Amino acid sequence: MPLQVATIDKLAFGGNGVCRIDGKVCFVPFSCPGDELSLRITAQKKSYCTASIVEILIPSPDRTVPECSIFGACGGCNWQHISYPTQLQQKRQILAETLWRGARVQADLVDDVVAASNQYGYRSRLQFKVSVQNGKLRIGFYRQGSHHVEDVSVGCPIAAPSINKVLNCFRDVLTSYPDVESVTQLSVDAGDSGVIAVIHHKGVVTSKGRNYFIERSGDFGPCTGLFLKADNQPCGKKIWGSSDISYCMKRADFGEKPLVLSYPPGGFAQVHQLQNISMLSVIRRLGTFLPTERLLDLYCGNGNFSIPLAFEVASVVGIEGSADSIRAAEYNKELNSVANIQFFCDDAASGVRKLAEQGMRFDTVLLDPPRSGAGDAVSGIVSMKPDKIIYVSCDPNTLARDCGLLSGFGYSVVRTVPIDMFPQTYHLESVTLLCRS
Repeated sequence: MPLQVATIDKLAFGGNGVCRIDGKVCFVPFSCPGDELSLRITAQKKSYCTASIVEILIPSPDRTVPECSIFGACGGCNWQHISYPTQLQQKRQILAETLWRGARVQADLVDDVVAASNQYGYRSRLQFKVSVQNGKLRIGFYRQGSHHVEDVSVGCPIAAPSINKVLNCFRDVLTSYPDVESVTQLSVDAGDSGVIAVIHHKGVVTSKGRNYFIERSGDFGPCTGLFLKADNQPCGKKIWGSSDISYCMKRADFGEKPLVLSYPPGGFAQVHQLQNISMLSVIRRLGTFLPTERLLDLYCGNGNFSIPLAFEVASVVGIEGSADSIRAAEYNKELNSVANIQFFCDDAASGVRKLAEQGMRFDTVLLDPPRSGAGDAVSGIVSMKPDKIIYVSCDPNTLARDCGLLSGFGYSVVRTVPIDMFPQTYHLESVTLLCRS
């Protein structure tokens, strides 16, 4: 097939650039809006095609030099070659177009993206793949579309500096580990109180193996706790050090001592803590909470939003399906002396149905569902007739779908604020306020 020449118009959710070839939409990985490219078609579908870059004929003025030496091979970041202002502009456009297609939300209701002050060195949680290939230890990330591990020999540019320091220490320790071929993954979480690492291990971890890591406990740099997780274990077992990762959240008046929240190794937490604080500020601004309000926090996790907001409302109920997260939420409730919260471990749809059957009513429902969205919980939410729904989303498509569902029950989007939690990637977070007509 002959090569094609095209100019990239915009970026799509998923990270690819978008152009048209013979009238058909074409998706081009690692392209940038404004690029004039020579392309080779790689796949033809009924309504679109995909292509790879053969040559950049005229580079876009918005192109920049990636900071990562394995960018393009690693399956992680996909926008390091695009200037940060352009990343932000494209993310807003993607969210606005998706909300219009899925829920007929006007573009002027979508704010500019809340930019990250640190576009690199921001990730506080990472999972590194581990393999031994031709006798050489490799720690990094899977190559695009394969299980070949691309080694991050000089660290990951988007990782917190403390994570890269721990990673370098693990290289030395694992190189001499007798059963290194059984190590499959290294999970590292960096909090305000230290860095916790979990070694994922195939099969049984012998006492000899555990003793090896105990004997090397002084060789892990800033690592403050180490866990080993075998395939047949639901969670890791502590080898040495501390057990929890903690971070701080601000009270609304900013004058009081910050709140300390923790979660266990392997538990969920936002990966960009500065933007997590920004997101809480956006929720406060959109929610305009009153001291008399009753707040329901669905998918509440470890109390990330519930606990800070509890100081601003009359009462909070938090629902979360993960038992580990609920245990962390209860611990954080006690740690921060919060008396007006009740936490329940339940599926969101089941939880709201039970609350509705009990006659419970809430002024505001805050929800932060996984990428699959909150479709199953929508009917239960609207049955309680909250005045406001604040929807935190990590996926524009399921957000649009759920906003469309909610509009059928009389809830209209008032404002959507995109937040850049994941610089150098196409992923974005958003906070949407819907009010009952």
